[in-house]
Amino acid sequence: MTHFNKILLLLTIFLFFSSCENKKTTTTLTFADLELNRGDLLLCGDPNFGEVSFSLSCRYDLRETFNLGLSLIHSFEYAEAEKAFVSILDQDSECLMAYWGTAMSILNHPLSLKQNPESLKRGEALLEIAKTLTPNNEKEKDYIDAVSIYFKDWQNLDTKTRKGKYEDKMEELYNKYPEDVETAVFYSLAILATADLNDKTYSKQKKSGKILEDLFKTNPNHPGIAHYIIHNYDSPELANLALSTARQYAVIAPASAHAQHMPSHIFTRLGLWNESIKSNIDSANSAVCYAESVNPDASWVSEIHALDYLVYAYLQLGDNVKAQSEMDKMKAIKEVFPSDHFASAYALIAVPSRLAVENKNWELATKLDLPKTNIDWNKAHWPKAMLHFSRALGFSNTGNPLAAEKELEILVSLKNKLKENENNYEAGQVTIQIEAIKGWIEYSKGNSEKAIEYMKIASDLESKTSKAAVTPGEIIPADELLADLYLALNRPQEALESYEVNLKGHPFRFNGIYGAAKAAQKLNDTQLAAYYFNQLVELSSETNSLRPEVLEAKDFLASNSTVNAKNV
Repeated sequence: MTHFNKILLLLTIFLFFSSCENKKTTTTLTFADLELNRGDLLLCGDPNFGEVSFSLSCRYDLRETFNLGLSLIHSFEYAEAEKAFVSILDQDSECLMAYWGTAMSILNHPLSLKQNPESLKRGEALLEIAKTLTPNNEKEKDYIDAVSIYFKDWQNLDTKTRKGKYEDKMEELYNKYPEDVETAVFYSLAILATADLNDKTYSKQKKSGKILEDLFKTNPNHPGIAHYIIHNYDSPELANLALSTARQYAVIAPASAHAQHMPSHIFTRLGLWNESIKSNIDSANSAVCYAESVNPDASWVSEIHALDYLVYAYLQLGDNVKAQSEMDKMKAIKEVFPSDHFASAYALIAVPSRLAVENKNWELATKLDLPKTNIDWNKAHWPKAMLHFSRALGFSNTGNPLAAEKELEILVSLKNKLKENENNYEAGQVTIQIEAIKGWIEYSKGNSEKAIEYMKIASDLESKTSKAAVTPGEIIPADELLADLYLALNRPQEALESYEVNLKGHPFRFNGIYGAAKAAQKLNDTQLAAYYFNQLVELSSETNSLRPEVLEAKDFLASNSTVNAKNV
């Protein structure tokens, strides 16, 4: 045998064993191998989630389950939606659109600023199997291609980039299937998902909202249309456009905790506190019912989110008793599910912070601490920033600027972590808090002009951004905080102007009304003071509020009973 033939033989043997080894280690993933959410659907009360109808090429007897899964998606009830679609696949593993529905459920909240890596892994694996199947028609292929964009190369492409690519694809489908309701609805949601929260023209929200408003005329019981209209118009400037829809959504999908809660976004923007309270009591009760079936020892994120909005509304009515009662419920929470959901972390810190700051209980604010739950607080940079912001305000207002400066250092560190993680919106919100705290530290040191300078920066930054859907509002609006500073510095005219600016964006805020009344009183404008004090009394008339501001308002009005309140 020649030297060349020996080399050729050895190479052949090597390739043979190498091929065998590859065959041993390479496995083909099947549908049965996937970790998917299975089991009976856990729905409280009458399982009515609205009306949807989506044509598909799978077994006819599975259509009702498919439409239920779709309606659950439209009310962000993702865990149960996934069960519905997986139950279809367990009966018909070649139902391609059920793969799409499962992937959309796994995606879990397309409006999130960041998406869960574990969910992205699961969806990616699922879609790899889906792509081995032959579509029954072109629309099925288009839908699989569209949802795949969210999962493709997720390790390297950030959420914002993938959202943009998905929007482009859904626009293509919207133009390709102009008569398809679901295509239009999901396209509108894709538009909203890419909206820039710093765009105060609300161009994306208006574009998405217009599509949905037109659809709502002929689909009045569609949960997604109503739901996404509310999300689009969740701002002071647009909220009036969604008031009628907000009052309908809970009726359309009464079995959804989220549908019960969502109208309160609009009620909050418009200062309709009693409607917000009812909405969130219903939502929290529904969420508790669901949690008792899923995990009776824990609290579901939907309940915690509803409690944040509920406490906010009680505080605006001056009802500290009921606000504290809800706070006591939150104190008792030791375990939440899912433990990594941002809304839980946000609310668990926001509620105690609001109770301290809105009551100007600065001593209590300095003692705020992280809740003892199963949440990993090392990953919750923005919620933690609210805690340290509130503590810093507390120290600044109790004559301890050194302690406030330590809190400020922590705020800067948290902002830097958010920037490193490319959480730019959240970093921007913490930047506003940083500038505000700089102002109040200067105030604590007696440096009035520097204090105003920093607070003006905070106010200007906040005026150029919108609030995230996770919150009913800031711990304290920057305009209101600037007005408080002017009032503390005995500059009532500037204080009044800032309070009135604040009330345009935050109508019927308890502290905003009281502050405006105090500023008018200092200006000796008795008529205007009477207008605002009267508004405060009316706001709290059904709560039997014992807040000192209400008692002061009543005393003022009694002493100035002959004064006609100025029309504003």
